[in-house]
Amino acid sequence: MPETYFRLPIHLPAQGSAETEATIIEWYVREGDEVAKGQALAQIDSAKSVFEFYAPCGGKIIKLLFEAGQTVPYDRPVLEIETDDPAMRDWIPPLAAATLPQSANLTSESQAQPKSLDVSADTVSLLGLGGYLPERTVSNAELIQNFPGISEDYVYQVTGIRNRHWAADGERPSDLAYRACVAAIKDARITAERIGAIVVATTTPDVAMPATACFLQAKLGLTHVPAFDLNAACSGWLYALSVARGMLLSQLADVALVVGVDVQSRLLDRRDPTTCFLFGDGAGAAVIGRCVQGHRIHQVVLGADARGLNLARRFDPGFVAANGQIDADPWIRLEGQPLFRMATEGFAAAIRQVLEHTGWALEEINWIVPHQANTRILRAAAKRAGIPFERFFLNIEHVGNTSSASIPLALLEMNGLLQPGDKLVLCSVGAGLTIAAATMEW
Repeated sequence: MPETYFRLPIHLPAQGSAETEATIIEWYVREGDEVAKGQALAQIDSAKSVFEFYAPCGGKIIKLLFEAGQTVPYDRPVLEIETDDPAMRDWIPPLAAATLPQSANLTSESQAQPKSLDVSADTVSLLGLGGYLPERTVSNAELIQNFPGISEDYVYQVTGIRNRHWAADGERPSDLAYRACVAAIKDARITAERIGAIVVATTTPDVAMPATACFLQAKLGLTHVPAFDLNAACSGWLYALSVARGMLLSQLADVALVVGVDVQSRLLDRRDPTTCFLFGDGAGAAVIGRCVQGHRIHQVVLGADARGLNLARRFDPGFVAANGQIDADPWIRLEGQPLFRMATEGFAAAIRQVLEHTGWALEEINWIVPHQANTRILRAAAKRAGIPFERFFLNIEHVGNTSSASIPLALLEMNGLLQPGDKLVLCSVGAGLTIAAATMEW
């Protein structure tokens, strides 16, 4: 066995701090099977929910330590895996059982609450961010193989994209969302039990029903909190932020989880150069609270313009093209030139509107954090809005257009750039055409 490979025991993720055991309903794998990171390994029954147990890494199943039907204490491993993933050498299972060190336990009050939240009647702030990009990186070189007349450089010049991440076959949108949420909860330094609402923005749900937010709720081990999806396409995360902010201000909850996740890679017609180079998969999550700590969310404006109803569209629901109808087009379709024009106008209008509502002047803005639609669209939007393009933060070159996940993923990547007091405008245009913008003070 190469030295890079090593074996380690894998535990079940606890679904709540008070739980001590769970039952294996069914194994999906056998000893000797090769598995991918994120692949479902088993179905598990806990006191809180029935959930799927996913591989934390790729590798080979060496031994299944319990049989289907057996009840497993959370402090005992359920299988042994052989892997070469260096990140697993110091791995601690997410949402681990109470027997793990408290510094690694999301339900640990000592880590989660270094100070209490000062609840405010009229202030909502961002408390924590998390994101997840699938492991597989897809380059322009890989995609142009179907287009002999198109070069890598041409794709970059037209879109601003060189690489994007695509989900593995075993990864579902709720899997990506779960990983982003675990990171966001940890960053917010709260317990998972503090979450009082879950709002998921997605155009690619796991299934038509129940909501992807409910699958996410089960993975997080939360009960008795509202959980629902909304679809505003690429503007979805800002729409979700606005809805969750309203829920907090109306005192339906003190803390909410706002998630954007899309898995578009399986919905691309590989013969259509208008769409197949644009989209990447990913998830971004934020914990927001009705409190004075954190980064204050000042104003959110939303809109939609039905004149653009058919400019960006897909008629099949879900995240796979699977309905088999002969007369249905299952792929994402874009109308390039009119979409470019309306998106440019939409970005500029959203920025102007939210600044007017907030009372900020253009010259006060430190950063514009846009949905990562297309570099040419954003450059044109900056010119139309009268803002230097250098103030637009872009990460589209290495993640592509991740739809509703793009703004939280961009904020996460900006963490080292942002300074206390920086004034931000978050903005997006999506299919519909939906338009959204928010102001935030870091």
